[in-house]
Amino acid sequence: MAQPSFKNVFVFLDTDKFCSPFDMLVVTDAFPDSNIFKFENVTGDDAGKIVYDTLFPRGPLGAAHTKIFINGSNFEMVEQVVAATQKSMASAPWGTSIIVDPRGAYSTAAGAVAKSLGLSLEKGFGVLEGKNVTVLAGTGPVGQTAARIYATEKASVVITSRTLAKGQAVADKINKEVGAQRVKVVEVSKPEQTAAAVKDAEIILSAGAGGIQLLSTADLKAAKKCKIVADINAIKPVGVEGLDSNDDGKELGKGVFGIGALAIGKLKIKVETNMIKKATEAPAGLFDYAMAYDAAKADILKKIAKAKAAAPPKEMPKHWMP
Repeated sequence: MAQPSFKNVFVFLDTDKFCSPFDMLVVTDAFPDSNIFKFENVTGDDAGKIVYDTLFPRGPLGAAHTKIFINGSNFEMVEQVVAATQKSMASAPWGTSIIVDPRGAYSTAAGAVAKSLGLSLEKGFGVLEGKNVTVLAGTGPVGQTAARIYATEKASVVITSRTLAKGQAVADKINKEVGAQRVKVVEVSKPEQTAAAVKDAEIILSAGAGGIQLLSTADLKAAKKCKIVADINAIKPVGVEGLDSNDDGKELGKGVFGIGALAIGKLKIKVETNMIKKATEAPAGLFDYAMAYDAAKADILKKIAKAKAAAPPKEMPKHWMP
């Protein structure tokens, strides 16, 4: 008897009351003939039953074509669902890959950090290790993920938060994960407090919600050490005053270069698509922010190497006989 030909199936477990269409559209573009099932308001208690009901009907061969995509804006709940999903798979006779990209935060943060690394290398500023980085809105989904990635790259990170206690909780969690005190928090509950938060920053990432300006032109001018400023907000007003969403390495002021939200977004979509395709090819595994950043960083370094190889060789100085 011939084996059935299994279609790719993506099961979305969303911790919010509605499942965002964004990631489902990325999946559809990557695999137009795939089937998508979505579950909303999913908790850790729900995840186990859904996972079992996902794996068993198709058997081990079908399960290999069935991937779990965990989503949601509440990071704590997302982590609970991820843990419950992994626990269920460990007790099942077979498992499958898990994609985690809550509201696109992981792939967006990965793209933003990788773009800032690439620009730093292109302009001769060096790697991220040892750099002073300020992440505005650093307790949001993208902000805390970017802070985690910068800290993993051994940068010194300042995150801003409207409430000090919330920011400290995020900083403590990241510092525990990386095993070093690399992240600290500065309270920014009023716009006039922003200048103090960015005064020592060499890299600034505005990671706020759409339509909210976090960094004014005056604040950026006051950041005398800043070399790179990036923004993830493409909805006007954008997060950084004077930074166009399409800017990709544009010099905003003397020695200060900007990366707009749409420039980051292009890499973000590429990274998320890469995550989905790799998860589809793999029999099992967790595809999260770490995998997203690895993919984004590899893409940036490949482009830099390609550009360097294509550049004409520097002319050697001529030494003339007297």
